Amino acid sequence: MKVDVLGINGKSAGKKVDLPDEIFGIEPNEHVLYLAVKQYLANQRQGTHKAKERGEIKGSTKKIKKQKGTGTARAGSLKNPLFRGGGRIFGPRPRKYNVGVNKKVKRLARKSALSLKAQNGSLKIIEDFTFDAPATKEFNKVLKNLELDGRSLIVTGDYDKNLHLSARNIAKSGVVSASELNTYEIMKAKTLLVSESAIGKIAESFQSK
Repeated sequence: MKVDVLGINGKSAGKKVDLPDEIFGIEPNEHVLYLAVKQYLANQRQGTHKAKERGEIKGSTKKIKKQKGTGTARAGSLKNPLFRGGGRIFGPRPRKYNVGVNKKVKRLARKSALSLKAQNGSLKIIEDFTFDAPATKEFNKVLKNLELDGRSLIVTGDYDKNLHLSARNIAKSGVVSASELNTYEIMKAKTLLVSESAIGKIAESFQSK
């Protein structure tokens, strides 16, 4: 698949790159996309929620009133869940929400996501660029030149600290290295900008280990 390369000025750089069909040209599998996104979102949950049950409440265990003759229901402890300040019945406890997905399924999901972006015209290839220092204004100018009005994600070959810091304060825009690219981030982005050096890195990430 031949794709034009864009410069940071938003115009064609006068060259094309060949995207591997086995990564950017497959038939997207919607079910594995669902599984990969579900796993990512589930694994982001801390699961540290906790409520005290009656056995964990501090306080006296003395019977608060006599058993009979009060005209009201019998009560034996201030820790009763029916009283204010008492324990909670079947309250939440710390747990893990992690979901397991096979390695091959996750690879297929990333391929499906990349192929879907390529088929929808939401994937663009740009020349490699960087800044000498973090520059949010310059990064924003690049986005305007490329006419990106929605959520965008730039994929670089390697981690670029200045690019990451430049994009940090811009809403709905981000920078990620090819090794950190995941299905959720691909699907979340309205436009995926892949640098020339990132194409080879993405292809390497799919090689069997």
